[in-house]
Amino acid sequence: MHPKIIGAAAAAFLTVQALAQPAPAVPKDETLFQRFQRQSREAEQRGLAEPFRGITADGKVEPGLFAIKSTGVTTEPVRQAAVAFLAGLTEAQRAKTKFPVDDAEWRKWMNQHFYVRQGVSFLEMTEPQRKSAFALMRAALSAKGLKLSQDIMKLNHTLGELNKNDFEQYGEWRYHVTVMGEPSATKPWGFQVDGHHLIINYFVLRDQVVMTPLFVGSEPVIATAGKYQGVSILQEEQARGRDFLLSLDDVQRKKAVLETAKPGNNNQTEAWKDNVTMPYAGVRAAELTAAQRKDLLALIALFVANMDDGHAKVKMSEVEAHLDRTHFAWIGGSAADSVYYYRIHSPVVLIEFDHQRPAGLRHIMPPNVPNKEHIHVVVRTPNGNDYGKDLLRQHLLAEKH
Repeated sequence: MHPKIIGAAAAAFLTVQALAQPAPAVPKDETLFQRFQRQSREAEQRGLAEPFRGITADGKVEPGLFAIKSTGVTTEPVRQAAVAFLAGLTEAQRAKTKFPVDDAEWRKWMNQHFYVRQGVSFLEMTEPQRKSAFALMRAALSAKGLKLSQDIMKLNHTLGELNKNDFEQYGEWRYHVTVMGEPSATKPWGFQVDGHHLIINYFVLRDQVVMTPLFVGSEPVIATAGKYQGVSILQEEQARGRDFLLSLDDVQRKKAVLETAKPGNNNQTEAWKDNVTMPYAGVRAAELTAAQRKDLLALIALFVANMDDGHAKVKMSEVEAHLDRTHFAWIGGSAADSVYYYRIHSPVVLIEFDHQRPAGLRHIMPPNVPNKEHIHVVVRTPNGNDYGKDLLRQHLLAEKH
């Protein structure tokens, strides 16, 4: 491990974690970097201590929401790309990249840059291997989703530049790929991309796909200088969320706005939060006009559309079937320069958009104040189907019988 001291963001995160836990014995001669690495592993152990249940509104998983069925949208290009990706790895790389389909590796992701990750990294890949990894992502994602992913990776390089060219912590290639199960046309399998501000979980069962948890974001979100000057992300998601809030009338907005002050971070379903109980809050889509309901669906589609076009349409059909029970909630201001958090929550989808406090840019941004240059977005499938776990459960039960 490189002994470099990592940033204040890591220190702040782990300080919060430590407050809730008894202080562990500190190994003798442990460097600060080793301490952060150790504490990240301890956070993982705590996060995995509780068996997976899924995000719920009241602590109980709502049954019957997800069925094994044909979507009519092929996953064969993704399977072929995964086979080619694995074939291009060395034996040693494959050994550390492949896991069983039901392995806890699915849940082992964390946004923080210092997390100890599994699999093969883009940093260690040859150029042909990188092309193969991107081919897998291209097959699984839409053009929009692939561009967003690559732009996040580029902005992680920008973050390194803004930290005095610290590419021991940050950089375009510090992202890992793992594959769960054997890529198959009939059996369940999937893959994960895991790194700073980019986590993609992609589960496949025949022609069905679940692409959650999905974590996208960056700090900064706009590169104003450097190698990737001009790259920007999540600007439409940011603007369209506020536009939707402004479209609400006074009665609707009073229900949607939970708080007008936003002093901190508000996302509730990031790493190790697979079992969060999150009551529905905000204004219900059943209380919206036809035009507002259409706009809400278009806002949801911005996030769902990061997966391949065919499966995005399948997911949006699922979302639309539960539209009346979908809630929109807001924390923060509504002015053009405001920072804010918004949440879209239904039985089958949960989206969180959050302007965050500075982390990697604390040295150049006002401390402890959320800003628009640090955005986190999380997309989840509530009621037990993150990582495709409910589909996998049903598949294994059917096989057993």
